[in-house]
Amino acid sequence: MKKIYIIFLIFCSFFYQLNAQKLSDKATVSIITCGPGSELYSAFGHSAFRIHDPVLQLDKIYNYGTFDFNAPNFYLNFAKGKLIYQLSTTSFIRFIREYNYEKRWVKAQELNLNANDVQKIYDFLENNAKPKNKYYRYDFFYNNCATKLEDIIQNILKEKVHFTTNYIKTNKTHRDLIADYTTNFKWAKFGIDLALGSVIDKTASKKDYNFLPDYIFKTFENATINSEKNQTKPLVKKETTILTSKKTKQKYSFLTPVNILFAFSLLIAFITYRDFKKKKRTKIIDFALYFITGSIGIVVLLLWFATSHTATYRNLNFLWAFAPNLVVAFVLLKNKIPHWVKGYNKILLLLIALTFILWILKIQVFNLAITPFLLVLIIRYSYLTTSRKKVGN
Repeated sequence: MKKIYIIFLIFCSFFYQLNAQKLSDKATVSIITCGPGSELYSAFGHSAFRIHDPVLQLDKIYNYGTFDFNAPNFYLNFAKGKLIYQLSTTSFIRFIREYNYEKRWVKAQELNLNANDVQKIYDFLENNAKPKNKYYRYDFFYNNCATKLEDIIQNILKEKVHFTTNYIKTNKTHRDLIADYTTNFKWAKFGIDLALGSVIDKTASKKDYNFLPDYIFKTFENATINSEKNQTKPLVKKETTILTSKKTKQKYSFLTPVNILFAFSLLIAFITYRDFKKKKRTKIIDFALYFITGSIGIVVLLLWFATSHTATYRNLNFLWAFAPNLVVAFVLLKNKIPHWVKGYNKILLLLIALTFILWILKIQVFNLAITPFLLVLIIRYSYLTTSRKKVGN
C-alpha cells in the first residue's frame, strides 16, 4: 500500500511539473508577424506568440486566430456576430511550414525580458490554452489575434512596459485601413462596403490601427520597457526575418464589381430609352431592379439590427437599397401600376440624392462600383414617375 502511495505522489509531482514547467534562463518570448496571403481570410496578415527554450527543447506557438468549423451553430453565430475564437498551440516548425507553403513572409521580434517576465508570460499562455479558458468572443476590430498580443503583454508587465502610437502619422478610417489590404479582392471589398456601416468611416484612433498585424509589429517595435535598475530600453531586443514572401503576379479579371455593374447599368439605360421611344414598360426589368435593391436592403437592416457585429451599425446603404422595394417589385409585375407608385418613386429619388450628399460629406463612404447603378436607378425611377400614364396601359 505504501508503494502505491509513493507512486501516486511521484505521478502527481510529475503531472504538476508538466503543467507548471519551469523555463530555463535561455527562454525567450517573441512576437510573430505573418504577411498577407492570397486568400481573403489571410489578406490582413496574422500575429502570434512564440515561446522558445533551447535548453528544454521547447519551441511553441500560441495562436489566438483559430476557430472550430464544427462548433455548434457555427454559421449562425458567424452571421450574428457571435463567433467564438480560441487560443490554439502548435510547434514552431509546423507553424512555419504552413506559411512557407503559402509563400508568405514571417518576422519575429524577440522581446527584451528577464527570466521572471518570460516565465509569467509562459504561465499565462499555458493557463489560457486550457480547454476551460481558451475561448473568447472575436471582434474583427477590437478583439482579434493582433490586439490580443498588446493586451496580454500590458496586463502582465503593467507599468513596466510602455506602448506608443506616435509613429503613426496618418489619419485613416477603419474603411481606409481595410482598403489598404483588399486591393486585390475587388468583390470582397465590394461586399465589405455594402455590409459595414458609417461607424467605420470615423477617423480611427491610433490604437485602433492595431487590429492589423503590421501595426502591432510597429507598435512593439516602438515600445519600451523599464529594467530592474529603472532604465528605459526597447521592448524588442532583436528582429529576425524567418521567411520572405514569394509573391505571384495577380491576374487581371474583367469580372470586377465596377465592370459588371457598369455593363448592367448600360443595359438598363438602353432598355429605358427603348421603353421611352415605344411608350411601353418592360416589367421584368422593373421587377429585377426593385427585387435586387429590396433584398440588399433587407440584408443591410438585418446586419444592423439583428446581429452583434460592431461594424454593421448605421449602414446608410439602406437609403438606396430600400427594403420596401422587395414588396413593390411584385406590384410592378402588373400591367397597370397603381397611382401611389409615382409618389413612392419620388421618395426613392430623394433617398438616392441623400445618399450622394452623405457620400460627399464622407458621413459614409460607399463603394465606387455602385455609382453607375445609382445613376441608372435615377433614370429608371424618373421614367416611371414622369411617364406613368404613358406606360401604364
